[in-house]
Amino acid sequence: MTSRRTVLAATALVATGLAVPAVAQAAPAAPAAVQLLDDDPIAHLLRRATFGATPADLAAARKLGVNGWLDRQLNPAKIADPASDRLLQRLPLAGATPSSVRAKLSSHSYEAFGQLGRAAIARAAWSNRQLFESTVMFWSNHLHVAAPSSGVWDTRSDYDTEVIRKHAFGRFADMLKASARHPAMLTYLDQRSSTKAHPNENYARELMELHTVGLEYSEADVKAASRLLTGMTVGAAGGYAYDASQHATGAVSIVGFRHANTKADGEAAVLALLDHLARHRATAKRIATKLCVRFVADVPPAALVDRLADVYLANDTAIVPVLRALFTSPEFAASIGQKTRTPFEDMIASIRVLGLGPSSEALDALYNLMVNAGNAPFRWAPPNGYPDVAAAWSSPSGFVQRCNLHLNLATGWYPTQLTRPADLLKSLVPVLPATWGALIDALAVALIGARLPATHTEAVLSVAAKLPNSVLTSKDKSLAGAAPYLIALVLDSPSFQLR
Repeated sequence: MTSRRTVLAATALVATGLAVPAVAQAAPAAPAAVQLLDDDPIAHLLRRATFGATPADLAAARKLGVNGWLDRQLNPAKIADPASDRLLQRLPLAGATPSSVRAKLSSHSYEAFGQLGRAAIARAAWSNRQLFESTVMFWSNHLHVAAPSSGVWDTRSDYDTEVIRKHAFGRFADMLKASARHPAMLTYLDQRSSTKAHPNENYARELMELHTVGLEYSEADVKAASRLLTGMTVGAAGGYAYDASQHATGAVSIVGFRHANTKADGEAAVLALLDHLARHRATAKRIATKLCVRFVADVPPAALVDRLADVYLANDTAIVPVLRALFTSPEFAASIGQKTRTPFEDMIASIRVLGLGPSSEALDALYNLMVNAGNAPFRWAPPNGYPDVAAAWSSPSGFVQRCNLHLNLATGWYPTQLTRPADLLKSLVPVLPATWGALIDALAVALIGARLPATHTEAVLSVAAKLPNSVLTSKDKSLAGAAPYLIALVLDSPSFQLR
């Protein structure tokens, strides 16, 4: 049993499949991906709508059915969340108000950023409100404010609470207006420094290009919007303020929105623009497209995008009806194997399926692992948010990092503070199968929900120098040493990398 042999086995998995699958990069590769997973609709739903399904999650979802599970998850207030709640008590700055952060930290401290990122890991790994947390992460990426980022040390946690989490299952129009008037966004995209003498175009441009209509705007639209938005700023106390003395008046025309803009107090006109943009057909299609990329396929089905845009507009930008329509669509059902896990999703799914328990001390280590992987929560510097397609995360170095993570988690080497089953193999496979090949089959079903292709099973077993039909008994002295490596290699497989 050597680390070299483990590397060779992982390399064999690459050769027989693809370690970080590129199947989601383009539609023609989809048939190969489907062969790596079965067609169980419940398993498919939970792979996409959660950060990783546990056996208990799957059993509960099968009792509820697709619609019953969606009904429950779309009403998160009624879902008890004790493990996540206990961890969050140790991260009081993760959702703190700006005044609370300023009272507890020195200026420009990174502590609140760190607690916010660790809270995201805790919620993803151990919250029972999995669909809500997945949706929160989607909106955090869409209305992105990087953390850490200059100037928002005291407001970024509040942005998470009052903008993203408050409106994640509400209406996008309300979320957009809350974002536009939050000091974190006003600071991050330079709107706080915009004046009638010198309008700053940064927020105006990203408001349209990233947050709403996409590339449906002109440079004239940007200039007009930057003028209309003047006056929206951050006050002396650090909160949102409207300064009428800095508002530039004069008629504006912005992506079909027209306003005389004759009053120095132009906040009402700004809110009308935001409502117009939120309800624009181009915005509906952009949000539908991004939701499909997040939950369905890297190349989103055009017909589904159009239908979801219709649902979005028909429900006055309400988010829940769009999610329900997405997860119950035939396109979603047909998309098995067309999404790949990011490094963050891979880490969280591994923790969840291995039954590793929460520990506030372990959050530091998990967060730092994701910093090294380039996928720590909120740490994407540009305003467009993390990429959500396979090609962005597929690399040899990224695969090595995933392999190391899987082995560390399976062996208990790192982070050591995570709680774990007394006998990890027995927790995954309670009854020892008769052959080594059957053991890998049982592990794959427990960890992935389906058996591995035969060539992948052989690659995994090469670490133990066993053939699939080799007899296995509890007296086999090589089993205890081989088990964590075999578990890790199943997690390395292309099948596990799909979501």
